[in-house]
Amino acid sequence: MITTGCVRTLDRDDRVAEAIAIKGDRILAVGDAAALKAGATPKTRLIDLPGATVTPGINDAHAHMEREGLKLRRPSLAGCRSIADIQALIKAEVQRTKPGDWIVTMPIGAPPFFFNAIAGLAEARAPDRFDLDAAAPDHPVYISGLFGNWGAPPGFSCLNTRALALNGITGASTPSVGGIEIVKDDKGEPTGVIIERNPRPMVEFDLLPAVPRFSAADRRAGIISSMHLYNSVGTTSAYEGHGSAAEIIGLYRDLWEKGELTVRMGLVASPSWKDVSEAAVIMRDWLAHAQGSGLGDPWFRLSGIHVAFGGDERMAEIARMDLPNTGWSGFVEQAQGPKDFEALCRLALLHDLRLNTIVADRLGDVVAILERVNEISPLAGRRWVIQHIAKTEAETLARLARLGVLVTTIPVYFLWKGGHWYDEKDGDRIVPMRTMLDLGIDTAAATDNIPHNPGFTLWSMCERRRRSDDRVMGAAERLTRREALHALTVSGARLTYDEHHKGPLAPGFLADLAVFDADPLNVEAEGLKDLSSLLTMVGGRIVHERRR
Repeated sequence: MITTGCVRTLDRDDRVAEAIAIKGDRILAVGDAAALKAGATPKTRLIDLPGATVTPGINDAHAHMEREGLKLRRPSLAGCRSIADIQALIKAEVQRTKPGDWIVTMPIGAPPFFFNAIAGLAEARAPDRFDLDAAAPDHPVYISGLFGNWGAPPGFSCLNTRALALNGITGASTPSVGGIEIVKDDKGEPTGVIIERNPRPMVEFDLLPAVPRFSAADRRAGIISSMHLYNSVGTTSAYEGHGSAAEIIGLYRDLWEKGELTVRMGLVASPSWKDVSEAAVIMRDWLAHAQGSGLGDPWFRLSGIHVAFGGDERMAEIARMDLPNTGWSGFVEQAQGPKDFEALCRLALLHDLRLNTIVADRLGDVVAILERVNEISPLAGRRWVIQHIAKTEAETLARLARLGVLVTTIPVYFLWKGGHWYDEKDGDRIVPMRTMLDLGIDTAAATDNIPHNPGFTLWSMCERRRRSDDRVMGAAERLTRREALHALTVSGARLTYDEHHKGPLAPGFLADLAVFDADPLNVEAEGLKDLSSLLTMVGGRIVHERRR
């Protein structure tokens, strides 16, 4: 039994109680603290946290959760303020690394965003191969470039002479995809610095075959670390609508079978087909397990597929060539134009595979295709998922609402981090969640791992400020705190067919909850950004507990 004085149930009546009682994996009762304590037995554990607030557990509807733990698998350069600092860190790694073995670090800069990393160094430049040679003459060294989804490109990959040689990079080397520049000196020789302007880095796929990839053991350890980190901020469920590659699905499945999951996972297959004809065979012969509601239970469910709308064909090709490695993404890169995308939608409908897709500024194009597919057989009830809505119109959203599909949004990505891409006058058209709610679209919100703290996403939905100048992007589209919290907790249950037993804190529902120091509905706006959980419970099991 947990008593705090404030239990925000987010049930249909929006009740606020004083205490919550749990039996097994379910909620037994919510209500008056004295009344619930009167029913306690000698075996009941009483947890009294006065002044704290209990809410439903966070359901991160587009999490990319495994990335957070992967960041811990490589040495961090977060404290480095100069090239000398970087050299000192690499020299320390040399002492722990067998001669000839690779030293691979995180990007220059400080997580979670790595903004202005090079400008933050005293020299205001990236270390070149000679800087890195001085620190590690007997080891190949690679400072990985920025993963653009965290912060903002460009990213700077840095290699020493040994690393350049092992990857075959010479003065004659050229990238095969756009957005990548091999920096060369006056003599045309590579300096060891590679600049990339692509949001998702392609440099390792394209130019660096010798750089060590994340192993399956790295990824498994990363997932375990990620779950603890997500639990610590109140997250109890995650949905991976961008799709997960086979290797990632296998690791989650193994943790599920061993009973080691502490975050409930909803996964979507990220197929590796190269064209529509290959997709037709894969959907027909190999994806029966992902049809309909898929396979699994409330702890693990695999259902549906991700199909990209747009993309670069060459980037997708070189990424597929590197499988099973998927880098930081965790999904298989795809590239489909409108014609192929529609063909894949029709195939997904034929094979009862619910489709997940990312639309960004092209919701109108996708809605037009889905309307034609809907004429074949209604999409309502199939739980297809539209994700990453950015700039759009109310009329387009009304058409989307009529289709009866599910929607997830990433407010931080387009409002805070990417708000400078849009004219302030169009702010009401960027991630217009108020309009969505008014149209009956009960959108589920997500962090996108930028950052993984859902409090930052809450803040973004309610404040709608952009990073570049702190201006508000469409004040009329702000959500109330209660609406925003609902989008981050209750709304996502339908993504995994769990809405009848997960979400609100109601008797008979799963005991998935978070206990926060501050009340998300009343704390100062800036205080939302760094919410942390005193206690997180999944299925009646405490998966995180922090002393005050």
